[in-house]
Amino acid sequence: MNKKLFTQIKNEWRSNLWLAIELLLVSVVMWYIVDSLYCTTATYLEPRGFDISHTYHIEMGILNDKSPDYVTYQSDEELRRDVLELVDRLQHRPDIEAVSLSSASYPYNGSNNWNPVQLIGDNQTPINIVRRMVTPDFLRVFRYTGVNGETPEQLAQMVEEGKFLLSESYCKDRNFKANELIGKPFYLHGDTTQTHILGAVLNSVRYSDYQQGDYCLSFVEKLPIDWMDHTQELCVRVRPEHDKEFRARLMADSESQYRIGNIFISNIYPFKDKRRAYQQQQTNTIRNEVTGMSFLMLNVFLGLLGTFWFRTQQRRSEIALHKVHGATKRMVFTRLVSEGLFILLLITPLALLIDFNIAYTELNAVRNGTTLEWDRLLLCALISFVLIGAMIAIGILIPANKAINTKPVEALHDE
Repeated sequence: MNKKLFTQIKNEWRSNLWLAIELLLVSVVMWYIVDSLYCTTATYLEPRGFDISHTYHIEMGILNDKSPDYVTYQSDEELRRDVLELVDRLQHRPDIEAVSLSSASYPYNGSNNWNPVQLIGDNQTPINIVRRMVTPDFLRVFRYTGVNGETPEQLAQMVEEGKFLLSESYCKDRNFKANELIGKPFYLHGDTTQTHILGAVLNSVRYSDYQQGDYCLSFVEKLPIDWMDHTQELCVRVRPEHDKEFRARLMADSESQYRIGNIFISNIYPFKDKRRAYQQQQTNTIRNEVTGMSFLMLNVFLGLLGTFWFRTQQRRSEIALHKVHGATKRMVFTRLVSEGLFILLLITPLALLIDFNIAYTELNAVRNGTTLEWDRLLLCALISFVLIGAMIAIGILIPANKAINTKPVEALHDE
């Protein structure tokens, strides 16, 4: 059968040549689409480095001096005392698991505090990265983890002890292994008079769902006591079984239980809402890109489907002759599909060469800092091959099934 197949492809080389050119173009276009969708999907599915399920941002307000309940503070210490009292009361609330204060630190946050970090003894230039100043329970609220399996509780203890935590992306950027840096002294904030010990290396914390963790360099240190006022971020993690209607319950109790001095709870925001609001523009852009690529893919599919559908329709008499000579439906299907897949297989090396040049000249999507990765190139090419092969099979099987059920006399008469 293989010999007959090759002979037929050779004898019909003119029509098969045009088909091969079409398949070549379709393969390259399909690879480009698959590569773009792969990069978007793979980035979105990367671990985020934190967990916002059952978490809330509690916005603190402060009474002004026109309020009848206004209390005159004699010092900033009294204001901090009231804020810490609010944190303590929330920590003792049965439906809350953990409470934290932080500065420009919570996920999906448009505010960043950039500070230089330098390993003592390292001759490389200090690098500015995101500084997250937090109370220890912040690690428990957002469930940060370490690359060596450190739990949020262990990381919180390290911060409590005055150590700082560094993201794995810093290690990758500076070509260090994580374990080489743990326990080493660093200079932070450009201050060379004080050293800070690295307690652990964190799994990289991403800025958003559309940015890779390797490009989100950050470090975590303890929030100083004199920073703890009503302007900081008050975040809580609610116990899963108590999450339903948590916001309504807390707001109902806020005036009676959580009004302390001039400090009060002004609003509560679920982090799932903050996530949606923070990356709404990015989401719209990605949605438009995916829609455009999907529409282009659909057009490619329909064009390819039509080509093989029409080609198979024109061979009704040939199918009838196969049936007259005793060929079964399965044999006819195998013969026709094998022909299309064989031509696709022949042009695949040339398509791969074109794909390589597109990636080499940086005309496709960027991921991991490059457009050319061999595993990604081959994976997307394989996916493209499978998709095109599926369209070839569908474009052949449906009309072939109709043709093979036609009486041979009718098919030959029409011919």
